[in-house]
Amino acid sequence: MPTHSLTDEPTHSRWNADLTPRLTIASGDTVHFECQDSSGAQVHPAMTVDEFQSIDRGRIHALTGPVAIHSSAPGDVLQIDVLEVAHKGWGWSSIIPGLGFLKERFAEPFLFHWELESDVTRSLAPATLPLRPFCGIMGVAPAEHGEFRTRPPGIFGGNMDVRELATGATLYLPVQQPGALFSCGDVHAAQGDGEVCINGIECPADVTLRFQLHKHQLLDGPLIESAPSDEQGPSWLVVESSTDAITAAKNATDRMIDLLIAKWSFSPEQAYLLCSVAMKLQLSQVVNEPMYTVSAAIAKDILPARKLY
Repeated sequence: MPTHSLTDEPTHSRWNADLTPRLTIASGDTVHFECQDSSGAQVHPAMTVDEFQSIDRGRIHALTGPVAIHSSAPGDVLQIDVLEVAHKGWGWSSIIPGLGFLKERFAEPFLFHWELESDVTRSLAPATLPLRPFCGIMGVAPAEHGEFRTRPPGIFGGNMDVRELATGATLYLPVQQPGALFSCGDVHAAQGDGEVCINGIECPADVTLRFQLHKHQLLDGPLIESAPSDEQGPSWLVVESSTDAITAAKNATDRMIDLLIAKWSFSPEQAYLLCSVAMKLQLSQVVNEPMYTVSAAIAKDILPARKLY
């Protein structure tokens, strides 16, 4: 199937269903995205913390896209296969006053630069940190018309910061607008669950994604198949975001139970028990105020293999 390319200019830092697509593709096509770092190419490896303080925050989450998928419409499911996420050798992390999970404790600005080898970074000695680059943001245009900041994630995907979305993973999203209007960016070379200081290792990257459209399929929110090479093994992950972390966790559990009933024919009671003994509830991000993101994960090896769509 055809392969297309998008350069890292122009970017956009708002969700808006009225944005003109930079590219229109067919189901089955592959797109190579050049992605700026989350600052919109404002941060550079020699930048000081004082210079960092003066960057334009309105350009944060510089996204590449949107890409329209021919014949997609609300009520469809868009499958995104992550074929490759490749960093470009450098990245940065910061502490920003007033942001982050421990903003009361860490109130002074801080900027750290990372040198990235192919698979690890040794910049924060004595730690040797493995790298698993992924897009912190992958999403379709929200159902609502208007212009919206990219920080809060939602049903449409967006700023989920789910680190399992590395090379080899597959993301399923419910289409919200005609054409879907997919965009991606905010690449992290590495990130812990929670992204507690407000950043992963922010970096520019080359991202290659394949798109498959599934017509007239029900999906209530983001769903992920993690890569076979995932550090915890391949899993099914249901992703939910809410202004309350417990609400997000309950919603994710509900959706995992529904998935087990629909695709593996468990009774509701059996599915509930399986979640209780085998499911991992993960705080994927706790800093994208006002939303928290929870991933409910079940290892694929405890279930018969299934194609969901």
